[in-house]
Amino acid sequence: MRRYDFVTVDVFTDRRFGGNPLAVFPDARGMTTAEMQALAAEFNLSETTFVLPPSDPANTAQVRIFTRTREMPFAGHPNVGTGFVLADRAVGGVLRFEEIAGLVEVRLQDGVTTIAAPQPLTLGAEFPAATIALCAGLEPWEVVTDRHAPVLASVGNPFVLAEVEPAALGRAAPDFAAFRAALAAAPALEGRLALYLYARDGAGVRTRMFAPLGGTLEDAATGSAATPLAALLLHLSGDAEGAWDITQGVEMGRPSLLRTTARRGSDGIRATVGGGCVPVLRGEALL
Repeated sequence: MRRYDFVTVDVFTDRRFGGNPLAVFPDARGMTTAEMQALAAEFNLSETTFVLPPSDPANTAQVRIFTRTREMPFAGHPNVGTGFVLADRAVGGVLRFEEIAGLVEVRLQDGVTTIAAPQPLTLGAEFPAATIALCAGLEPWEVVTDRHAPVLASVGNPFVLAEVEPAALGRAAPDFAAFRAALAAAPALEGRLALYLYARDGAGVRTRMFAPLGGTLEDAATGSAATPLAALLLHLSGDAEGAWDITQGVEMGRPSLLRTTARRGSDGIRATVGGGCVPVLRGEALL
């Protein structure tokens, strides 16, 4: 019997039982991909991470990220939480994680863990407001389209970003049949539909994320969606750089605060996201 230590942390929060929970296996050497996927399903969290030695010794680690049903190329709260767990491996307050989507840089400073998304913003297919409204249980007029149509956006992990009326955000609820129909009608989604709704709230933004067909009915904090959202907001503004505090998870009773930035560069718009973490559990998995 093989034994593997794990820890869980609540990410994007300053209090236990807030934010988005994450399980981390700090040393997953010897595990198979099937075992990693099985453990992620067993924990039944939105993601679980597995840490392996890096292929390049200049980097800190290889990090593999699994949802309940699949491996992800990149994700936000898993990188923030894993960075927090591996803080003792940082050099000059910096960690470098090798992932499918590319190299992820993690910075630890003053109790905040911040990651840089591995890719610049890319914008893909647009979607009718009526399709998004059906998926979210809203009326078409509650999807705001005067600034942009609902659009597939990515900085390493694609999400459909859609602005909605502030009063509608709290009433949104995923409709499984509508998600299936939208996925079947859009080959550009490549078998995955994750919907990130947002509403402007003064200088900040409130959000909710639904990916029911992947096992996440709703996510408490989604860093890999917050980063393309920040990049998109900068793209729309025409500014050189910007910063937004994003609140998520309130409707789930797990309030989360994601601090995002975006900046224009030579290769496009790059984004970061950061927040606090709180340790919750320690244990051992038996394989």
